[in-house]
Order: sequence, then structure tokens, then C-alpha cells
Amino acid sequence: MTPMAANEIRMMEKAGQLAAQTLLHVGKYVRAGITTNELDLIASDYVLSHGATAAPLNYHGFPKSICTSINSCICHGVPDQTVLKDGDTVNIDVTVIKDGYHGDTSSMFFVGDVSGEARELCRVALEAMNKGIEVVGPTATTGDIGFAINKFVTKNGLWVVREIGGHGIGKVFHDDPWVPSYGKKGKGDKLKPWICLTVEPMVNQSAAPIKEFSIPNSSIKYYETSDNTLSAQYEHTVLVTDTGHQILTLP
Repeated sequence: MTPMAANEIRMMEKAGQLAAQTLLHVGKYVRAGITTNELDLIASDYVLSHGATAAPLNYHGFPKSICTSINSCICHGVPDQTVLKDGDTVNIDVTVIKDGYHGDTSSMFFVGDVSGEARELCRVALEAMNKGIEVVGPTATTGDIGFAINKFVTKNGLWVVREIGGHGIGKVFHDDPWVPSYGKKGKGDKLKPWICLTVEPMVNQSAAPIKEFSIPNSSIKYYETSDNTLSAQYEHTVLVTDTGHQILTLP
């Protein structure tokens, strides 16, 4: 991935802020009784009203503007007529294109009275993302990020998803480098100043294999835990600076 110029960084900051605000806006509507299709429409309207477009829509055939991954769905859940119910957890993943640049972020949301196990899983996933972001800098590698994430998750008795990870981002939605949620210190791709990437660990309750499913008319897959246990994910878009990092999707 080529380092960005100053004007490109400013565009990424704007895209990141819009993604963050969109996620906050949609999150206000998460409640028992609403469908994921309704959340998708709320997000789409908000993004369009701010002069941007939803990156997932028609991306490799993906049919919706956001991803909504409920309970055992790990990622890329497709909004539909599913009604959220009390006790559900749902990851909402928002990516916007603003003036040609992408901002990408996701968060877990609780529907009503959520179990203590679900809350703990989400706590660990959120902190794991933060642990990964903490090591981002011009002397770090993708292996450093993955090591920090995996160390924290396993210490808490949970499991990272190894098959899916973060990615470079800018004018392109998914670019190099790949950012795994596991790794060895000093290994992987060396980070360059003035590139952007996503840190987005997916954390499962068990070590059971994950299951891959096709989305009709799309090359995008969605993923579930094979034993129906819960999964959680958080995501930020992060700029590597010459001294450290800047989180672009903090609202």
C-alpha cells in the first residue's frame, strides 16, 4: 500500500468521521422488535444525506448497505426480515465512501437484557481491538498487532478467528496489508507511516471451526460459529503516523 499524501489523509479523516457518526446514528435504533432491514435503511438514508455512499452495497454483489451479524454470526451478516429480540447481540459494520475514500468501523450492540457471558465476550473483543491498536506505529509489524490481540484473548479463555482479519484501506475498500488477529512479534508486513488499516478482531466463545456460507449472487461469504456459540467483533480504521497512530473512526 502506498503512503498517503496530506490531502488524502484529510479525506480519510472525513470518511472516518462519517462512518463513526453513521454507526452511532444506527445504534440508537437497536431494540427488540426492529428488523435488520430497517437498520440497513436507516444507515443508507443517513449516509446518502451526508453526500456519501455505502461501500458494501453492490460490492462483489453484496446486496445491502451495512452488515448485521447477530449472536453466532461472525461477520458479513446480511440485513433481512430478521427481527431483533431481547437478549441478542448484534455487530453492525459500517463502511462509507466519502469523496472517493473509505471509512470502516463496527461495534457490538446489546438488545435488551443480554447475558453476562455475552457481555464478557464483547468486553474482551473490544479490549482486544484496543490492544492491537496500541502497538500500531511506524516500527511495528502486522505480526505485532496479531500477537497483542491473541495474547489478550487467550488469556481471557476465548478464541480469535484466524481465517478473517483487518486490511489496508483508502481509495480501495480492501487493500494490503492483511491484519491478522494472531501472529508473532516482528513477523508479517512492516507498517509504513501514512498508510491506513483496519484493526478488527473477531472473538469466539469456543475453538469450534467456523462455517462459511454463500450469499446469493455475491462472491462475499458470511461466517457462523459451527457450534452456535457467540461471536463478537469491534473495528476501527487507523492511520499509521511517523510517531505512532491516529484512530480515524473515533466519533
